[in-house]
Amino acid sequence: MSLAIAERALLEERRPLTRAEVDAVAALPLDDLPDLVALAHKVRLAYCGPEVELESLINAKSGACPEDCAFCSQSARFETEVDVYAFLDLDEVLAAARSTAAVGATQFCIVVAVRGPEERLLRKVIDAVELVQRETGLEVACSLGLLRPEQAARLAAAGVRRYNHNLEAPRAVFPEICTTHTWEDRVATAQIAKDAGMELCSGGILGLGETLEQRIDFAFELAELDPCEVPINLLDPRPGTPLAEQGLMSPREALQAIALFRLIMPGTWLRLAGGREKVLGELQALGLLAGANALIVGNYLTTLGRTPEEDHALLDALGMPVAEGPGEGRFVIDADGPHPMPARRPNIPLTVE
Repeated sequence: MSLAIAERALLEERRPLTRAEVDAVAALPLDDLPDLVALAHKVRLAYCGPEVELESLINAKSGACPEDCAFCSQSARFETEVDVYAFLDLDEVLAAARSTAAVGATQFCIVVAVRGPEERLLRKVIDAVELVQRETGLEVACSLGLLRPEQAARLAAAGVRRYNHNLEAPRAVFPEICTTHTWEDRVATAQIAKDAGMELCSGGILGLGETLEQRIDFAFELAELDPCEVPINLLDPRPGTPLAEQGLMSPREALQAIALFRLIMPGTWLRLAGGREKVLGELQALGLLAGANALIVGNYLTTLGRTPEEDHALLDALGMPVAEGPGEGRFVIDADGPHPMPARRPNIPLTVE
């Protein structure tokens, strides 16, 4: 009955689910997971279409981060064996971007391990953004930590389309995961990025020890930000971090979470990211059938992923076409129901002092 109510609400009435309706779906036993997966796939097709968006990222500055995020091997506070290096030379960033274009991805994300960018780093990032766009035509996203409004304005003026700033964990869980900044700090940066005219990419990591109820809280908290994209990472515990001994989510729990995120955010890009190989294993195809419609291809920040060829083969087997550009296939929901959003956002003029 709860799945029928959710299906009618999303596919016939074209309205978001209430918290009570989501809770009723989540209360179904995991033995009913195939029915939940099937509904999430229907919703994904109705609101987003069949396309899958591909993105790769580069860890452009690694390690020595002053923050204490308990899952992160790049924190200077933990004894890990992660590589530590300053911002890469521009030719190294460009080479990675060209590799991204060569495997059919349309989005390239420049990531740095910092609390927030100081002026010298910000200038290097902007130089890299402009070079990648000029030489490859890729859309460039950035993940640079906490931002001030003037920094966000400069990134937007340089052509950064999306800013990634994950909330990382449910609000109630966040103080157990990080003490050097707050959940509210992250929400503020997310809003600053949107105010500057960039699209928002904001998600987090599942399997940090949160309950199912908190996982649902997290999806609703993210939905309040109205992100264009939600990366779904599945914890792959890193040696030397406080969560090194945290057990993995079961594949069924992960698929349930992906499907619930789709029902709560029907028109959002849900991107399977770090940990999908470790947690889902041979069931990664089900992640895409459970509502995800985007992938990080290649390696992650500090862990290895699959080859792009493997992911292309997976998409071919599922009959899911690769999106031709960021935003392709995403739908906007208004009073008239869902309708396709433009493939590219109009340029927003910005004045930078």
